[in-house]
Amino acid sequence: MTVAILFGSFFILMFIGVPIALSLGLASLLTMFFATNSSPSAIIQKAFTSLDSFPLMAIPFFILAGVLMSHGGISKRLLNLASVLIGFITGGLAMVTVLASMFFAAISGSGPATVAAIGSFMIPSMKEHKYNSGFAAAITASAGSIGVLIPPSIPFVMYGVVGTVSIGSMFLAGIIPGIILGIALMISSYITAKRNGYEGTGEIPTFKDVLKALNEAKLALLIPVIILGGIYAGLFSPTESAAVASVYALIIGVFVYKELSWKSVYESFSSAALTNAATVIIIGFSISFAYLMTRERIPVIVADFIVGISDSPIVIILIINIFLLIVGMFIDTISAIVILTPILLPVVTNIGIDPIHFGVILVMNLAIGFVTPPLGVNLFVASTVGKVSFESIVKAMVPILITMIIALLVVIYFPPLSTGLPNLLSP
Repeated sequence: MTVAILFGSFFILMFIGVPIALSLGLASLLTMFFATNSSPSAIIQKAFTSLDSFPLMAIPFFILAGVLMSHGGISKRLLNLASVLIGFITGGLAMVTVLASMFFAAISGSGPATVAAIGSFMIPSMKEHKYNSGFAAAITASAGSIGVLIPPSIPFVMYGVVGTVSIGSMFLAGIIPGIILGIALMISSYITAKRNGYEGTGEIPTFKDVLKALNEAKLALLIPVIILGGIYAGLFSPTESAAVASVYALIIGVFVYKELSWKSVYESFSSAALTNAATVIIIGFSISFAYLMTRERIPVIVADFIVGISDSPIVIILIINIFLLIVGMFIDTISAIVILTPILLPVVTNIGIDPIHFGVILVMNLAIGFVTPPLGVNLFVASTVGKVSFESIVKAMVPILITMIIALLVVIYFPPLSTGLPNLLSP
């Protein structure tokens, strides 16, 4: 009865268009009221107290750092560097979009932020060079998904908090899978460009051009070095690294690049505050929802059911991944991580999968959810930024999605791609 009310009310509320944060909170409230003896006020208390967490403070700081970098001229310099490096190749503009997104992912930690920052430049540019507008927006939206894999990553922070896994180790674990996904998307871009005749810029860079572009982007490229280097040198925690990144982005944007006016600084702080407010509401009610599930032993029931299907780790992980791909189509990343980690982590650890490796699998699946309708946050951002119809983007996404799933399978069945760097560098 409790499970029926909890999940039934949640999906009904989502289906009628109630925002997901409120759907989670109301479903939890209705369940407490009708199916338990506890006071419904416990939901509010749980949502509020769950936010009293030092690691969670990394999220607003990484959001702020990403906004400041986007407005402060950093994304423009990263785009220029990517263009110099590979813009001359067939399909060069699409590949530049992917490479620039990989660079920006290393400083923003957010998929939609990456799409907005890179897409505002690259989608119009690709359209000017006769690229199909649907493909231009689709490859930008897909490249933005890398933003949650290459550190810093807000979803990795959430997974680390909920699953009590080292956030620093998760940051390291995402680097190689993020690069693999980026390379896969560049290969897909090249094949599409070859088939449709999308030429590169034709301007093969000289060594001097590369050095100049590197010099202009060097301060931007230092940010991931500062974040990861500081964490593993013991200078600061992941949360403190987020604050350092914000201060660094502010100083660079205002005093070095001089593209951040005090008005744009105010606008950046306002934008980050609004984004964080929405994120915090989702986190709070997601944790209340997860608390109810744990209290009703739903994770144990689900774990027993999955293990009962097969005793083969390969089959179990395949079932879990199909489930995660479906979940990513309907539920946002933060909510999915908070709700599903307590359910699935015990299952995968029991069949011998490293929690760090599973964290990468979980986030990579949900990253694909950024570009799968009906939720598809990155698709909507790319559609808005590039002024491209949603339908044309979805049509162009099909071969790109196949590429992303192949990259996911490579990461799933070769665990050292995730665990290698953490095992090598973690103390």
